[in-house]
Amino acid sequence: MSQFESRPIGRTQLKVTGFGQGGAPLGGHRAPTPWPQAEAVMDFAWANGIRYYDTAPFYGYGLSEHYFGNALRKHRREDFVLSTKVGRLLRPRVTPYDPSDLWKEPLPFEPEFDYGYDGMMRSFEDSLQRLGLNKIDILLMHDLGVGDHGDSHAKHMKAAMEGGYKALSELRAAGKIGAIGLGVNEWQVCMEAMDYGDFDVFLLAGRYTLLEQEALTSFLPECQKRGTTIVIGGPFNSGILATGAKPGVHYDYKPAPQAILDKVAKIEQVCADHKVALPAAALQFPLTHPSVCSVIPGSRSVDELKRNLELFRTPIPKALWSDLKSAGLMRQDAPTP
Repeated sequence: MSQFESRPIGRTQLKVTGFGQGGAPLGGHRAPTPWPQAEAVMDFAWANGIRYYDTAPFYGYGLSEHYFGNALRKHRREDFVLSTKVGRLLRPRVTPYDPSDLWKEPLPFEPEFDYGYDGMMRSFEDSLQRLGLNKIDILLMHDLGVGDHGDSHAKHMKAAMEGGYKALSELRAAGKIGAIGLGVNEWQVCMEAMDYGDFDVFLLAGRYTLLEQEALTSFLPECQKRGTTIVIGGPFNSGILATGAKPGVHYDYKPAPQAILDKVAKIEQVCADHKVALPAAALQFPLTHPSVCSVIPGSRSVDELKRNLELFRTPIPKALWSDLKSAGLMRQDAPTP
């Protein structure tokens, strides 16, 4: 077994491995994942020292939580850290399943946003049931933000910061969970949330990566000031930093625009000049910031996870980072190894 460095979650007693397993692909994100495949991925992750696992009710409408619980019940509960999310309740499906759905072959439920006090408490209890576990370590309010809710953001944010935050705070104070935070796609909503309450951790997808470092301007310094830590989801920016600038590749869950393709092509060339694969640099970059405690790329198969682990451990020369900065492809103030 290969050991990973463990890093603390905020000011709590929890520590997570710097490399974690994300749960969206095993919930059937864009392609179905049968249980034997999911079990093999989870078993391989454990055998290779991964001890932080993140899932959500939204992933496969409950399927990911079932898979995670089935796999993790083999191990002592104190030997791993588990995070899941609240903000959506799953209702029995009453409308026909749309084959173009983001989740392929999900469970027969459909999600309903509910960020209020009762909804958060219900979601927490439902997750315990789906997981088949008696404890969740980290609870994150899922998918707040303008990008997810548009004109309804203010309404949902008010419910989350008044009712939802009260629920999570009570669960934390009672010792039923160890840490609370947000799991979102926008750092701006995390900044907004910090005006309302005391959060331990933010799971930020795609917003502090080899391609994007805008969060360095205000968000990450504020996290350092408060002792709040960051889990980085989506380190490949929905695919483009894994595959490179290829036709049809995705960025931020949509086909990548030309400006992004052009920038990634330039980053990829700098990596090639140093004989380093682009995804290796993408996986390793976020953890160089002192506020980042884990990177969770999420793997769909054993081969994919094996490849990600190899990329994560690839030696990278310091000159690569300095060349990216010299070329204007990375912020000058971005921490690097």
